[in-house]
Amino acid sequence: MIEDLDKLNINFNLMKTTLTLLIAILAFTFTFTFTDNLKSQTDNNKIRYPYESKYFPIEIERMNLDMEYMDITPANYNGKNVLLLHGKNFNGYYWKDVIQFLAEDGYRVIVPDQIGWGRSTAPNIHYSFHLLAENTMKLLDYLGVNKVNVIGHSMGGMLAARFALMYPETVDKIIFENPIGLEDYRTFVPYLTLNELYVKELSATYESMKKYQMTYYPIWKPEYEQYVQAQAEQLNKTYYDQTALANALTTQMIYEQPVVYEFKNIKAPALLIIGQEDRTIIGKDKLPQEMKAKYGQYPQLGKKISGEIPNSKLVELEGVGHIPHIQVLPDFKKAVTEFLSSK
Repeated sequence: MIEDLDKLNINFNLMKTTLTLLIAILAFTFTFTFTDNLKSQTDNNKIRYPYESKYFPIEIERMNLDMEYMDITPANYNGKNVLLLHGKNFNGYYWKDVIQFLAEDGYRVIVPDQIGWGRSTAPNIHYSFHLLAENTMKLLDYLGVNKVNVIGHSMGGMLAARFALMYPETVDKIIFENPIGLEDYRTFVPYLTLNELYVKELSATYESMKKYQMTYYPIWKPEYEQYVQAQAEQLNKTYYDQTALANALTTQMIYEQPVVYEFKNIKAPALLIIGQEDRTIIGKDKLPQEMKAKYGQYPQLGKKISGEIPNSKLVELEGVGHIPHIQVLPDFKKAVTEFLSSK
């Protein structure tokens, strides 16, 4: 009788151990699969980033995520740092020529792919410019960087503004390169639901991305193709539906979170570099022709915002579209280096 009870206990303990082990294996498998889902940015990468990519671990909404960044400290480091903030349809790759001339001038250059973009994790979270600014500040703290000059292009200009407003003590100078958000899109662009934005993102193709990027330049050139390739990497991800949702959520962020009313509160010396042929509007395809002609007028918008920022300078580039640092790099370099070196 006692022997039977002993055998029964042994069998029960064995079953309990097996069940515990099975649960642990399932939990590990789920975690691995979920993490692989979130980190799908490594799938089929074809564009080679110009400098070593590193990953900053960050927790958001109880998820462990990875923020990709490049951190370039030249041998002739001058003690000053530049933070580059990319636009909505871009990632750190398109800054490659800017990184080069800044590093040659002795600047340490920090170039993150924001969470939701490029080779960083693209989770389903509540995106906000406040969150992106906080993530960026955490990265700088992690790197031991206390002061930066900030250059923000397109959507990165909106983020640069929010970053400067949240962390004024961190920003030495700020440069806006054809920033979007110089007008409140909610006041004239029709609202789209998140599901409508998501469906649109799911239908994206290489051809549709190229067609949109072609609107950034007055004249398309073959050397611009690489930037389409960099954006289109996301189409090759195993979990593109996840990236498409992040794209939709961040479009919604731009629409719902204007910064245009707060440029007047920026304390850092500012430079606006505005390509005069730019007519970018978020949701432009939903507008009738007469409204397309009325809004997105960067020659007027640049002057207006420059007049609102207390300590600002405006550089207008004739015949230039949405991305001066690609279309006219020498002109962009001249404006940037003169501003950064000025007292």
